Amino acid sequence: MSTPLTFDPRQVPIARIDHDLPAVPWAQLQPEALKARFAQLHAWVPEVQREPQFSKRSPTHAAVLIPIVMRGTHASGPTVLLTQRAAHLSTHSGQIAFPGGKVDPEDIDRRSTALREAQEEVGLDPRHVQIIGEMPVYITGTSFLVTPVIGLVSPEVVLTPNADEVADVFEVPLAFLMNPTHHRLHAVDWQGGQRQWFSMPYQESRVTPDGQVALVERFIWGATAAMLRNFYRFLAVNPEG
Repeated sequence: MSTPLTFDPRQVPIARIDHDLPAVPWAQLQPEALKARFAQLHAWVPEVQREPQFSKRSPTHAAVLIPIVMRGTHASGPTVLLTQRAAHLSTHSGQIAFPGGKVDPEDIDRRSTALREAQEEVGLDPRHVQIIGEMPVYITGTSFLVTPVIGLVSPEVVLTPNADEVADVFEVPLAFLMNPTHHRLHAVDWQGGQRQWFSMPYQESRVTPDGQVALVERFIWGATAAMLRNFYRFLAVNPEG
């Protein structure tokens, strides 16, 4: 059984922002460059690999799809498709997440899990996804062993979110997420120890029903932010250095 949060992660003090780290260059965020990076064998080390365990549940294998929408001609360039989980879900309810979930017995590999879950959650047809690689397993505080699967998604895809699992679907520019000046490290004393995590708050512009433009904060944090931070470390590796 999981222990619910007793604090608002938005209110936890920021311990560090890495203004000294470089953003991943625009050219390295384009589809061909991303595919080339996965074809390379340059050594790198994930920055965050597991969270402090606060659940007594048995370890469960899972996979998520990190869907990179190839909006090459869009002003923002490629984007990452994210979901806001439905409020009634038993784990990570209401949080920002990648499409994904537990491995089923019929899944032949983690890529199959990620694609199946993405289709079930947001109606993303696997035919519109080109898998280009996987990231190291990330272990959540709720004992999920998560394999992040990276996929390039056609910008023409039409989504049909499942309201039972997903409250909202939105996109964040990949360039924003791969710029460490937007990565905030938080720290809080909790359950007899210190817990740390990254957040990447994003202000999204949305048009209201009356035609006005409003800003909506997308508070990306926890496991989702950690996997994005690892993806930054992966892309930021300098093959010459």
